[in-house]
Amino acid sequence: MSSKHLAKGSVEPPAVPNSLRFYSMRFCPYVQRVKLVLNAKGTPHDTVFIDLSDKPEWYLEKYPAGKVPALNYDGKFLSESLLLADFLDEIYPEPPLWNSPLQKILDKIFIESFGKVGSLFYKLIMTTTEVEKANFDELVVSLKSVEDELAQRGTKFFGGTSPKMVDYMIWPWFERLDAIEPYTKGKYAIPFNEQLKHLAKWKASMISDKAVASYYVTPEKHAEHFTKRKAGLPAFDILNE
Repeated sequence: MSSKHLAKGSVEPPAVPNSLRFYSMRFCPYVQRVKLVLNAKGTPHDTVFIDLSDKPEWYLEKYPAGKVPALNYDGKFLSESLLLADFLDEIYPEPPLWNSPLQKILDKIFIESFGKVGSLFYKLIMTTTEVEKANFDELVVSLKSVEDELAQRGTKFFGGTSPKMVDYMIWPWFERLDAIEPYTKGKYAIPFNEQLKHLAKWKASMISDKAVASYYVTPEKHAEHFTKRKAGLPAFDILNE
């Protein structure tokens, strides 16, 4: 399947037999959540990349909301990353990615609270003409509560001895946090090894996980994507350049 993002005037690729159709944008963290679950489950799927700045007519005709991630399952268009993650965990039960029912609720509360980190990251990267120290400091402070949560759990991963749903749902933003240093040309970098040592170890373990490693993008490429997007330049297909 081509990794080129399809735009207006394109034609949807033919379906792949015995495979889920997964609609994606390569640099979207919400897409990455679902992709990590698909990878962890070993679920056969074929990916169609959508140019979100110039969406194909056929995609909007099938799915007027035009969002990604989306799955075409049994002729139904399904969306929203957390809902899709739960759905995939139910219909493909092995390996299970949630722990006990009680821990599942606690992890979902944690994932929801983690949303503040994502918001602060995009505020830092995309909403000012240049990265401002106050925004950077606010982001670092928000990460300290995540560090404390992992330390309190006392496990290698948030989910225990191996990555679970909670780890996969927050990972996409950690992959992008490392892009701050190349994006700011070394002016700012999250102080993982100094102030966030539990998270530093967790990050290293996550990058080695098979589901994560196969979809990993370097900090430099993430930084290039953000720089081009902010400048209004084509930014979706830079991995093909």
